[in-house]
Amino acid sequence: MRFIKLILLLFVFQGFAQQGGMWIPSLLEGMNENEMIALGSKLSATDIYDVNNSSLKDAIGHFNGGCTTEVISNQGLILTNHHCGYGQIQSHSTLENDYLKNGFWAMSFEEELPNNNLYVEFIVSIHDVTDDVLKNVTEGLTEKEKQSTITKNSNALMESWKRESWQDVKTKAFYNGNQYFLFVTERFEDVRLVGAPPTSIGKFGSDTDNWVFPRHTGDFSLFRIYADANNRPAKYSKDNKPYTPKHYLPVSLDGVEEGDFTMVFGFPGTTNEYLPAAAIHHITEEFNPTNIAIREAALKVIDAEMKTNDEVRIKYASKQARIANAWKKWIGENLGIKKSNAVEKRREFEAKFTKALKEKGLTEKYEEILPEFDRLYKEFAPINIKRRNFIEVFIVTNELMQMTFRAYQLEQAVRADKKNLEKAKASLVGRLKGIHKNYDVNVDRGVFESVMPFYNENVNVSIYDQTAFTSLENALQLLEGNPKRVIKNLNNDPAYQYAKPMIEEFFNSINAEYESKNTPISALQTKYMTALMEVLPDERYFPDANSTLRVTYGQVRGYSPRDAVYYNPVSYLDGVMEKYVPEDYEFDVPQKLIDLYNAKDFGNYADANGKVPVCFLGTNHTTGGNSGSPAIDAYGNLIGLNFDRVWEGTMSDMNYDPEICRNIMVDLRYVLFIIDKYAGAKHLIEEMTLVHPKG
Repeated sequence: MRFIKLILLLFVFQGFAQQGGMWIPSLLEGMNENEMIALGSKLSATDIYDVNNSSLKDAIGHFNGGCTTEVISNQGLILTNHHCGYGQIQSHSTLENDYLKNGFWAMSFEEELPNNNLYVEFIVSIHDVTDDVLKNVTEGLTEKEKQSTITKNSNALMESWKRESWQDVKTKAFYNGNQYFLFVTERFEDVRLVGAPPTSIGKFGSDTDNWVFPRHTGDFSLFRIYADANNRPAKYSKDNKPYTPKHYLPVSLDGVEEGDFTMVFGFPGTTNEYLPAAAIHHITEEFNPTNIAIREAALKVIDAEMKTNDEVRIKYASKQARIANAWKKWIGENLGIKKSNAVEKRREFEAKFTKALKEKGLTEKYEEILPEFDRLYKEFAPINIKRRNFIEVFIVTNELMQMTFRAYQLEQAVRADKKNLEKAKASLVGRLKGIHKNYDVNVDRGVFESVMPFYNENVNVSIYDQTAFTSLENALQLLEGNPKRVIKNLNNDPAYQYAKPMIEEFFNSINAEYESKNTPISALQTKYMTALMEVLPDERYFPDANSTLRVTYGQVRGYSPRDAVYYNPVSYLDGVMEKYVPEDYEFDVPQKLIDLYNAKDFGNYADANGKVPVCFLGTNHTTGGNSGSPAIDAYGNLIGLNFDRVWEGTMSDMNYDPEICRNIMVDLRYVLFIIDKYAGAKHLIEEMTLVHPKG
């Protein structure tokens, strides 16, 4: 296999300002820096990423591995989305102290709430280690041998890499395994909840407005990082002090207008921008629809119960949001792919690739790639769908099945070695306690009855009346005794008996077949990436997202989703009041916010027209993981908080189209308005550095 060195390719400059792409911050000098300047940026590449001096990257953290956060004060105050901190807000909520419904604001350090297992990780430095990781990886090796060699090289490299005792390292593949980078990191594990608006602000519009514009959601929450006496990462301790950051972001009070430069800095999760047409067709026409149907069936049950029962609402708030988010995203993704004619355009690009093969005499070397993709995806589609349907039913939506799934894993671990019992038991007990903390058996029974028909015709609801798993106390009793007794207890449980044959089929047949058919696709994708850059070197190639630190830049822009419709790029508090429906689950508005609006008590957070901006649109290329990412202005100041994309643009994970792909950001003036005027937490405003970069 030929691995192409990509550094030079990253500096091929084209004569237009790029709006799209997720760029590695350590490689911005040259092409990217020039493009940002063309879009209005006043920042240099070293302002953004510098190993030897404080830079913007030092203010950007990975929030619990799934979102992004940014430091906004010299006392470790951090900002992220409300939906990113939702699980922590929920965990502190009770019927007596309903922080989801009423919000939470710590008025002193002492009132800030610790959170188990919550962490923020910063990037210290980034290093290209391609040659080291791919050492001795040759064309003659099998795919299994290649991966084994890469893993061995990577592990040896990480083990020998010099770093401080409190730091860690990780390697990540880029360009489908054609390039590798090593990241030196610092992880802070004492992160405390500082403030969160009520759900009626932080999740205003809920599922109806999710993934759409105009948006009026104050999707933010505040936390604080604590460190030890030496300002280093430490587990929670009452003796820890607020973290003093290497850099924090000043907050602009000048707001935005159409055409302003925007940069989103964060940890995007996963994109697949270089998939063949066959893959995009499979995902949108075959894979997504069945999973959408399963989640829709589960949500119908959960939503109905949450609307009528406050206890269920608190218990299922985080679960419902997690299930609904991908459900609606997949629907929008399918619509966007159709609207943009993405499959046909990808086939046109593939025709260009095929033509270039002939022109460069590379037909023999690469001509089999595209036909092979077509063949492999036809074989892969049925098992990929069945495997994902199992995951949706047994792990994502139904908690009784999830408990039996985890119990099966314990049984297999114990059968492999009886000495594994205590470790496996501890893991299962933790999962059972986590599930039962927010569990309602009637809701789960309804979900089971709705989703199981998508996977198996045998829908035996009576197991809910017979199983021990629906009671935490009874479930834990199943795990008492020696290995033989535990296995016997599990296999005597009616729910476990019902689920076990399907779980065995998953591990012994479905997953094995999935792996065998996915492996050649992954290998072919790596070869395709190599071929693309060799055959069409003048095309733009940014690495797909893989939860590593990235920069994406663009401008504030509205868009036209359909004929004769144009969305202005900024929404206002007026729109919140226009959508207001008293007592409605999605569109209720707190009385205090209504009073502030009626009194026009906006402080200095209104724009020149006297209106409070709530959200704005940009052309930044974002995805999951960018939730909570800072939107940064031309001078390096915080102007917004990324939290969503427009529905028609969710296809950007596979096909970024600058005409309709837009990211949605909370305007920081709305965040400040809620903190100051609504919550009365002026001490948090005073902790920040507020600036007027536009004069």
